[in-house]
Amino acid sequence: MAETDIGSAASSSDQHADYSVSAERLDSPATKGELTYINTNRAKYLGYYKSIPELKKAINTKATWTVGKGFTADEPTELLLGTIRGGGKDTFNTILEGMIRDYHISGDAFAEIIRDDDEVLINLKILNPEQIAIVVNDKGRIIRYEQLSRVKGKKNETFKPDRIFHLAKDRISDEIHGDGIIEVLEPIILARNEAMNDWKRVLKRNINPLWIFHMDTDDTGEIAAFKTKMDAARGSGENIYVPKGVIVPEIVTTAQNAMLNPLPTIEAYNQYFWQATGGTDIAVGATISITDGAAKIRYLAFQQSIEEEQLFIEEQVLAQLNLEIELEFPASLEGEALSERRKEGDGETAAEPNDTTTEMEGKT
Repeated sequence: MAETDIGSAASSSDQHADYSVSAERLDSPATKGELTYINTNRAKYLGYYKSIPELKKAINTKATWTVGKGFTADEPTELLLGTIRGGGKDTFNTILEGMIRDYHISGDAFAEIIRDDDEVLINLKILNPEQIAIVVNDKGRIIRYEQLSRVKGKKNETFKPDRIFHLAKDRISDEIHGDGIIEVLEPIILARNEAMNDWKRVLKRNINPLWIFHMDTDDTGEIAAFKTKMDAARGSGENIYVPKGVIVPEIVTTAQNAMLNPLPTIEAYNQYFWQATGGTDIAVGATISITDGAAKIRYLAFQQSIEEEQLFIEEQVLAQLNLEIELEFPASLEGEALSERRKEGDGETAAEPNDTTTEMEGKT
């Protein structure tokens, strides 16, 4: 007879560890000689961009709003940049837009700087970041770029630093590359899509529930034949007829009080996602149930991130191309918000800084 002493019971090991993150080290020059960096995760992040609609929309929105209404410059600069055609059908604005998408996906964007014999800029051609290696010396200075060849036997093409227009966004310390947004968004994206897939399964099971068939037989042939018949009937939406006593059907249901609606969780993930991207779903036309004032505050916060990005682009164009441009913001609510604040204060009498007259003095 088996031992039934309750005192011999044992607990399992703790399966719930505290949340932690792994340590990170920067890709910084640490040894003598050259250091080469290639973003080996570019293809993975590009897959996220092409597969996750809200991520693609967030990155495209950042690019579209950063370029805004286009650039303004003095007449010679506008004429010069008006001749830029990139791969043949591009413009300077679309080249900037494409490079913004690139560095948000994987941290860096590259374009070949093409000049004529007089060193006048005649074209910018976007390069695939997956093929570009950044090479620095032990002082952390970029000494060249290499475009990895995809043709067997063909050597890599080498570019001097001043022949590549390189946008490294959100670079940390002395790291030799930028930092994209997808790596930190990955857990949010996965959690949200898992919740959506789970909800899809719940809805499907409400329409087409699972069944358990208790069969009065252990013959594998009979069981297989019955399974084939029932699966075919359910798949075509036909009625199912079973002999009484031989087979007892039982529908699989969920407890009535069980929480089945994950929509609040999905919506929370949505808001968390937009906060993490530095954007707002208002900018993409979302209609959410918040006050008009709260919506304007979120829009203004989004505006600050876009203007910071515009400043980054303008400074890099000046530093690397020696051209001065200004990117126009599409639509600002700052003036409207300040105007509303003034209206709200119209009914209040605020003391001027030099007004030392008290209320009692005013009555006398």
